[in-house]
Amino acid sequence: MHVRKFLALGLLALSLPAAAELRTITEVYEVDMPDLRLPSIEGGTVSFKTCSECEFRTLRVRSGARFVLNGKDVTLKKFTMAVSNVANREDLIIDVFHHLESNTVTALMVRV
Repeated sequence: MHVRKFLALGLLALSLPAAAELRTITEVYEVDMPDLRLPSIEGGTVSFKTCSECEFRTLRVRSGARFVLNGKDVTLKKFTMAVSNVANREDLIIDVFHHLESNTVTALMVRV
């Protein structure tokens, strides 16, 4: 019985260094639509606030970034049109995927 406990503890201790090496490569921000300025062209920039009191931050949108509308990839033009046609834009939340290493936006996602 004690041998099993020691074996389990030993295996757990061996796995801790591997867990310590995990690092975040992408952060996702939930941004209220009024706090977001969409890119006007592919490969442009997006500006957003992470809180209502925060300053706007501007990031380049990676070439080939995904624009996801209701779970489906769409063009930037279709994404922008759908977002601008929402009746109550104040309640709309867009997910902004920020790749930390390249400091670029890799995706924008919304459900309307």
